[in-house]
Amino acid sequence: MDPYAKPKERKVGAHRPKIRHLPQATEPRTRRQRQAEKEAVAAQRRAIKKAARRHLGQQLLKDLQEDK
Repeated sequence: MDPYAKPKERKVGAHRPKIRHLPQATEPRTRRQRQAEKEAVAAQRRAIKKAARRHLGQQLLKDLQEDK
């Protein structure tokens, strides 16, 4: 949290929007393309987490069956 931020200022620190020093005309991607890339990354992260949870669940069941 930024100690110098205003009370309701949320976009500070890591959440602050990036400043671009180039004009918008040089940006080759559209807003929809950027949003699609962002959603694809989020979907990949969700899939990785899901696979990790599933793997840990299987490992836990395997360990419990070995203890019997």
